Amino acid sequence: MDKLKAAGLFGGALVPVSGSLAKRYNDCLALLGMQPTKLTSFSIDAMGWSPEIAEEMKEPFYLNLGEANSNAIIVSPMQEGKPVHNPFHSFDRNIMEAIFAAYPQEIRDITKDAAICVQLDQNIDAYYAPFDLLQYKKITLSFTITHDLQNKQKEQKELVATFHEGNNFIDLQLHEKLLESAKSYGDLRHRKLQLEPIVLDIGSFYTKAFGGIFVLRDFITDIIVFEDLEIFQKAIKDTVHDVTLFHVSHNELTSTLVNHLIADFDIKKAAKTERYARIKKQFFIENFSDFDHPIKEVLDSPFLFKKYINELDEETQKKILSVEIYNQRKIVERELNISDVVALEYTKALLEPHSSLEEEQKELIWRLLTEMIPKDPLYLYWYNKEEFYKAFKTWPESYQDWVIDCILEHNKKDQP
Repeated sequence: MDKLKAAGLFGGALVPVSGSLAKRYNDCLALLGMQPTKLTSFSIDAMGWSPEIAEEMKEPFYLNLGEANSNAIIVSPMQEGKPVHNPFHSFDRNIMEAIFAAYPQEIRDITKDAAICVQLDQNIDAYYAPFDLLQYKKITLSFTITHDLQNKQKEQKELVATFHEGNNFIDLQLHEKLLESAKSYGDLRHRKLQLEPIVLDIGSFYTKAFGGIFVLRDFITDIIVFEDLEIFQKAIKDTVHDVTLFHVSHNELTSTLVNHLIADFDIKKAAKTERYARIKKQFFIENFSDFDHPIKEVLDSPFLFKKYINELDEETQKKILSVEIYNQRKIVERELNISDVVALEYTKALLEPHSSLEEEQKELIWRLLTEMIPKDPLYLYWYNKEEFYKAFKTWPESYQDWVIDCILEHNKKDQP
C-alpha cells in the first residue's frame, strides 16, 4: 500500500486533528456513548471518520450505533469537500455535501470552539431483516452541538438583556456572570448556532448492512442484490415482499439489468473503448505469469503484448480475444450467438449503466457492476475502493505500477 500512498491514491485528502480539535472530537464520541480515543493526533474525512481511530478501536465502522444508525462528526469547516473514505451507504458523500451546503456559516461559527454530532436517522431503530431496507425512503439529519452551545447562547443573550434593564448595569454579580460566560464561550450573541434538521429523499442505494446489499427501486420492479450468499439464501424463503432477489454472482442478474434498462451492453461499441483494453489486459495478467519483461512494459507495448498472447494455449487465447473474434465472425455469421463465442466474464465486465440514468444512479450501478466482476482496475478504484485495495495487494508489483500510472493519468481528465 506504500505505493498507493506515495502516489496519493490511498488515505489522501484527510483533515489533521490534534490539540483542542481532538478534545472536541472526544466530546462527540462521549455524546455517542463511546470511549474517547487515546490518540493525541489523527486525521478525519468528510464524515469525521478516522482511519487511525478505526485501527485503534479495531472497528472499521466505529461511528455507527448498529447497522441502522450512522453518525458523523464535524470539528472543522475544512472537512467540506473532502472524500468519505469508509462509507456505510452509497449516499454518505451526498449527505455531507448537503450539510455543508445548507449550513456553511453555522459550521464555521460552531467549530470555533465546539463540534457537531450528526445523526443519520431513518426512523428505524434496528434492522432485523434485509426487507427492512425497503422502508428506507427518507433520512433525517439531526444535529447535536457539544457543550450545549445553543443554550449557552440563549443564556448569554438573556444576561445581556437583563444588564440593559434599569440600573442592572451596576449589579456586580451580573457582571461576573457575563464575564464568566464571555471567557468560557466568547461572544455568542451574533453567531449562527441553530441547525434545523434536514430531510432527504432516498432512492436506490447501497449499504454495507447484512453483508452488503444493493436496493434498486427506481426502476420497473424493486430489486435487491446481495453480496452475502448465506443471507441471500435466507431471504429467498420470504414470500411476503414483492421484490426480485439476486446474489451478486448470479448470471441472470446480467440480463435483468439490461431488460430493466438499468445497464446497457453493446459489444461492438465496447470493443473500441479504453475500458475494454484495460479489461482484456486484466484477463491476460490473470492467465500469464512467466514474463521475461516487466509487466508494465508488456502492457504498454502492442508488440510485446501480442507476443505474450501468442504464447498462451489456444483455449486461453480464444477466451481473452473472444470479443474481437465474435465481432469479426458476426460480420458474415448473422445468426451467431454471442454466448457461443464470448467468455461470460466479458459479458458481465463490459456492462455499463444505461444512458438514461441520472448521474447518482450511474455511480450506484457502476458500484454494482464492479462488485459483480471487478475486472477494470480504473473503475474499481473509482467506484469500489475497498475491493480495489484488496485486489491491489494480490497483483504483481510491475502490474501495480501500471495500474497506478493508469489511474493517475485518468484522474486528471476523467474522474467522475
